[in-house]
Amino acid sequence: MGTIADQRVGRGARSPSTSVPVIFRIPRVRIGRPALLWWGWAAALFLLYATISARRQALVRTTGYDLGIFEQAVRAYARLRAPVVPLRGDGFNLLGDHFHPVLAVLAPLYRAFPSPYTLLVAQAALLALAVVPLARQAARVLGRRAAHVVACGYGLSWGIASAVGFDFHEVCFAVPLVSYALEALARRNWRRAIAWAVPLLLVKEDLGLTLAAIGAYVAWRGPRRLGIAAAVLGLVGSALEFKVLMPYFNPAGTYAHAANLAPGHHSLLTTLALAPLDAVRPEVKATTLVLVFAPAALIALRSPLALIAVPTLGWRMLSTNAFHWGTAFHYTAVLMPVVFAALIDALRPYAAADDPLARRHVRASLATVAAVTLILVPSFPLAQIAHRSTWRTTPHVTAVRELLSRIPDGATVAASNRLVPQLTSRTTVALFPTFPVHWTLYSTDGPIPPPTAQWIAYDRVPPESWPYPPGPWPYPAPRQEQEYATTLARHGYVRVAEADGVSLLRRKG
Repeated sequence: MGTIADQRVGRGARSPSTSVPVIFRIPRVRIGRPALLWWGWAAALFLLYATISARRQALVRTTGYDLGIFEQAVRAYARLRAPVVPLRGDGFNLLGDHFHPVLAVLAPLYRAFPSPYTLLVAQAALLALAVVPLARQAARVLGRRAAHVVACGYGLSWGIASAVGFDFHEVCFAVPLVSYALEALARRNWRRAIAWAVPLLLVKEDLGLTLAAIGAYVAWRGPRRLGIAAAVLGLVGSALEFKVLMPYFNPAGTYAHAANLAPGHHSLLTTLALAPLDAVRPEVKATTLVLVFAPAALIALRSPLALIAVPTLGWRMLSTNAFHWGTAFHYTAVLMPVVFAALIDALRPYAAADDPLARRHVRASLATVAAVTLILVPSFPLAQIAHRSTWRTTPHVTAVRELLSRIPDGATVAASNRLVPQLTSRTTVALFPTFPVHWTLYSTDGPIPPPTAQWIAYDRVPPESWPYPPGPWPYPAPRQEQEYATTLARHGYVRVAEADGVSLLRRKG
């Protein structure tokens, strides 16, 4: 019978002839087990977001404004063309609407899978990816159980839910960038934080202000020169995009949303003086400001990281566009990583303290976060996963699919807002009735140009779009009916088919 050493040779032990002891116990290695926490959450959230987005598209709940617009831009990039988007007006380059060249990243994926589902799945992946640095930092600072609470809180937060529940938007690229930058800030890896934040300049024009805020934080807590350089880069980058690049690409030669930034009072000085009051009135603004930090039970406000939310909250609350003030749509998504990174940072001193009372405070805080998360979920779009209508195909949806299938690939189509994303991958689509007018949004008064498309798909009974109202857009129902009747009577179209409130027209000749 051989020695213990002889028995271990061939199982990774050294030969007995070596001078190193060979009697040892081979450890059991668990590769990557901690990472399963955050990557597991990312996978689960991706499936949740992708499912909700895909069902909305399948049930004709997505819209031309905005999913159709972004698909037309990505489709153009996939064909190696400028992002000219017919939905925004004849010859309109979408870089003149918002500055988001990052959309070109999706071009290879869209070329392989030309479908609106490609954009929706990519958005789901990007939003889910942002949970990884948050959960990882929470596990490192607060422990594994706390990491689950943070991951759940972020993943089910209303800011992310509202983005998932409304089509696709470029801001989905910013959410993981901000999340990774904040993790680097928390670990005092200043260069990495700036590296993650700089690409924000390619996502949207206002996000240079977020880069500037991150730079200011680095200048305060870390290397001053690096922080100041990043802050200046963010401010100058946004200024160039607002003042030079977007007007250059815009057919009208102006910034498309300049009206949203107009002074709220007769003079600039008065506007600046009253800005603090204007930021919280009307009351919907104050409600939104509270709700932004509510997923973290307001605890995030204790951390200086919360200041990174100020630029986004500032322009939203001071905008003249009422859509920016509330909780709907995608405008809050980029703030959710800030809120939960600030939560982790605020609880860090208590978790590190060797004090039972401090540890109890951390547990109570996380329990409150979990409770608030569960309370808010039913009021926002992620609750659609449990809604019966999400899993039922209505006769209206069946009628839409049947009628739109009659339109040949490559045709030009003018379609109602909610019919647009059903057609953008295989036809050239404009909105019916024609909108915008001369590249200008919200011009609902006066005559509009007649349609010139080969086909018109008109839906007078938009399907359910909970939690948002299903009313007609961009014009009131009577105006849309008037334009439809005029099209039949004067513009050379004939009705090909009609079913369940959906009409399909074809141009004569």
